[in-house]
Amino acid sequence: MSIEDLRLEYARGALDESDVALDPFTQFNKWLDEAIKAQVREPTAMTVATIDPDGTPSARIALLKGVDQSGFVFFTNYDSRKGRAIAANPRVALCFWWGELERQVRIEGVASKVSDDESARYFATRPRASQLGAWASPQSSPVRDRAELEKRLADAKARYGEGPIERPPHWGGYRVAPNRFEFWHGRQSRLHDRIAYLPHGPVWRTERLGP
Repeated sequence: MSIEDLRLEYARGALDESDVALDPFTQFNKWLDEAIKAQVREPTAMTVATIDPDGTPSARIALLKGVDQSGFVFFTNYDSRKGRAIAANPRVALCFWWGELERQVRIEGVASKVSDDESARYFATRPRASQLGAWASPQSSPVRDRAELEKRLADAKARYGEGPIERPPHWGGYRVAPNRFEFWHGRQSRLHDRIAYLPHGPVWRTERLGP
């Protein structure tokens, strides 16, 4: 079968201006809760899109680790490609895709580092193997082969033994403060529902977009 012939007909529901919450964070949390209850695989997985210093766009999947009225939080290596991109241009975009529910959420905003205390608190909750991995991986930088990674991991294990593992100074969180939301719900005949939230003084206004 040609990939041109692959398509789904969306028919699980609809999204109307009268259905959405006045506050986009409330609407997002409602949809996230429904994705979790529906046992969507990796419901907190999101595409994080950045712009490299030379203007090249770049995107990858990361996991959402916190959300409140101040923004969306994820953690990574500050020296990674996305970390370097954010340092040069903090404007980013996030995209959540919950295919089982035929829903997508797009968010645009500005990223900034969370406090060292917040990064340390989250790092302390990570599995020990993940903590060691943060020390072992030179994220986004070239490595000779898998054996080099395994050696770096062995070195980290030897360094910390059975004791507590401190947070690497190059590892921590970002908070994306949104300035635009878009909620998408699949509909039949590709006439999908798209509701955007835009800042309007101290509140948000909504508008319907063409599919």
